[in-house]
Amino acid sequence: MSVVSQVILKADDELRYPSSGELKGISEFMKTGVQRIRIAETFADNEKKIVDQASKQLWRKRPDFIAPGGNAYGQRQRAQCLRDYGWYLRLVTYGVLAGDKDLIEDIGLIGVKDMYNSLDVPVTGMVEAISSLKDVSLGLLNSEDAAAAGPYFDFIVQYMS
Repeated sequence: MSVVSQVILKADDELRYPSSGELKGISEFMKTGVQRIRIAETFADNEKKIVDQASKQLWRKRPDFIAPGGNAYGQRQRAQCLRDYGWYLRLVTYGVLAGDKDLIEDIGLIGVKDMYNSLDVPVTGMVEAISSLKDVSLGLLNSEDAAAAGPYFDFIVQYMS
């Protein structure tokens, strides 16, 4: 949930107008809007490139994932991995736009470890995949934008670790 939504909901729950401190927080949030949109556009416009490069980077480091018996062995399994990588990139994008990491958890992380464990997908492999997504994604951004977007990838890594 965005800062704006949080302030409005809290004020409404307490039957009051937003405080000057809350309005200042909204103002600070709005100042970063252009940056957050720029990051989101970069990720959206380059999703295929990011996913392709990140998967190649991961599979160079971990060829066992695409070897016979690996979780990404075969066209179907590899396509599922790429689908998941795109999903996590979208989650990061949603978080960046909202300026809120909790949104990432609410939309896509609750139960994710249990799901991967039930499918016999090593969670450590997904952590490595997110790290590769982060490396490639941040490489497309200037240093200020990369510093703003990096913590959203880190949040997913920490959640899955």
